[in-house]
Amino acid sequence: MTSTPASVQSLQRSSGSIFGIPLPVQMLIGLVIGCIIGLLWPMIGKELLPVGQAFVKALRMLIIPLVFSSITLGIYYMGREIGAVGRIVGIAFLWFYFATGLCVVIGLVMNGIFHPGIGADLTIPGGKVPANAGLSVNWVQFLLDLVPANVVSAMAEQKILQVLLFGMLLGGALSTIGEVARPIIGVLQGVQAAVMKMVRWIIAFAPLAVAGMMAWLLSTQGTGALYALAKLVGTLYIGLAVVALLMGLVLFVIGENPLAIVKKIAEPLLLAFTTRSSEVTLPIHMEILERIGVPNKIVATVIPLGYSFNQDGTSLYVSLAVAFVVEAHNIHLDLPALLTIIMAGLITTKGMGNVGGGGLIAATTVLVAMGLPVEAIAIIAGIDVFMDMGRTTVNVMGNTVAVLLVRKFGRVTDDAMAPTLAAAQGEHGA
Repeated sequence: MTSTPASVQSLQRSSGSIFGIPLPVQMLIGLVIGCIIGLLWPMIGKELLPVGQAFVKALRMLIIPLVFSSITLGIYYMGREIGAVGRIVGIAFLWFYFATGLCVVIGLVMNGIFHPGIGADLTIPGGKVPANAGLSVNWVQFLLDLVPANVVSAMAEQKILQVLLFGMLLGGALSTIGEVARPIIGVLQGVQAAVMKMVRWIIAFAPLAVAGMMAWLLSTQGTGALYALAKLVGTLYIGLAVVALLMGLVLFVIGENPLAIVKKIAEPLLLAFTTRSSEVTLPIHMEILERIGVPNKIVATVIPLGYSFNQDGTSLYVSLAVAFVVEAHNIHLDLPALLTIIMAGLITTKGMGNVGGGGLIAATTVLVAMGLPVEAIAIIAGIDVFMDMGRTTVNVMGNTVAVLLVRKFGRVTDDAMAPTLAAAQGEHGA
């Protein structure tokens, strides 16, 4: 079972390599070149800011169509699958949302402890920061503003939370109206596939953007910015370690031996860390889980869903990266800002599970929702490869916990699930 069309999956596998050099390595090279230019030729480095700004502007152009199509399709598939396999998928999604919310909060807690963004002034010349950023808000008005009076206007003004709410409602409605929804779903799948292709085109220029942004950053701030980025990576891994320990505690509570489970799934964990790809680990992950006694139909249902909707490491990364950018703009993270990050992060990570570069896209989406400049995303992209290894590994661990939770509480045998699962697979394959 999968909620991603084959055409979309083929786009996800696009490596973006040039002369055999993978895109993450290209971005690292861009980071090094940018640092060299910024330190040795600061006058040139100061003039390279528009290179990064153009990249971020192009990326921001795609946020609304990608978020809208992804969240609508995600909620549609979620609704269809819950109707098809009931208790199994229900338990899985309860864990998905609980784990995602917990990881988002842990990311904010880690930022509150270490504050990697403080002292790294990422304020872009001419960048507009909302006048009320970090201030108290009228909560009644805030909740009312979540409901768009005109969804087209909300899209034009890039009011992300309003677009997300409309997309969730539309996806839920489409999942309940049967065959008549198929033409709309086909259009949304086409939009998502086309926009993802455009994302790949734009991401291919990320090394140039990283070089330009780092050259500007080093020429204006010196090596202090590198220290802040290194601190961000270190903070992320501390947070991921906390998440891994909590997952181990969950396994212990449900009667599993955490160390034994980690040892059994060591191969997909190591593969996730080295390749930074959840897709690569999927077949061997499923095979190992079946080998340790999880019924085939549970594995075949929960793991593909988890790889699409349960991105625990990515959720922590998104909240931490956004908090880093907010504080690097000298904005205090008060309760309204924290709740906005939690709300937007909880939703956007569910819509970005099948999007190449989904972590950066989700972080950009949350920043847009807060009305903040998103140029810093190009800076973070330069070190993304280091963070991607850890968060992908935690994604795999989180999906393992989801499978074992469903086995513990699902009380559904292979034979009982077979008819409904087959029906669900038939609907997606149609």
